Amino acid sequence: MNIAAIPRTRGSRHRRKRVGRGIGSGHGKTSTRGQKGQRARTGSRKRPGFEGGRNPVIRRFPKRGMRQKATGRVQPVEIINLYQLNRFEAGEKITPERLHEARLISSAANRVKLLAEGKLSKKLTLVVHKASGAAKTKLNAAGGTLEIIALRPHSPGSDVPAT
Repeated sequence: MNIAAIPRTRGSRHRRKRVGRGIGSGHGKTSTRGQKGQRARTGSRKRPGFEGGRNPVIRRFPKRGMRQKATGRVQPVEIINLYQLNRFEAGEKITPERLHEARLISSAANRVKLLAEGKLSKKLTLVVHKASGAAKTKLNAAGGTLEIIALRPHSPGSDVPAT
């Protein structure tokens, strides 16, 4: 059986409504827009949240809570577990750039936190922004060392590493 041989179901296809094509079409003159008024004009769409000119809800209620005005969002944190570090050579210094090259984190610009899941079997030097207490203990037990990247003193929107 060929797909072209299957008959079309009656009523499954509709003609496009052609407006503004004369009085005999039934959709002439005002082209289904009614008489005058805002919605009859071109570009008549109102912006989202518009309430006919009265003070909209978004402006009526006060803003509450802390807002980071510099960036508007918290900088993301990349998570690394100990078992993921076993792929590196023993004695290697692992920085966020090296983790990014190994595709363990999505961006070297983000903060990196070390967690203690799994077991570390190699002696490594790790450079990250944060580490859990259990991760520090396990890293030291494996003979590794941990260097913490200092963050700048806190000001609104600055969770950026100090350079």
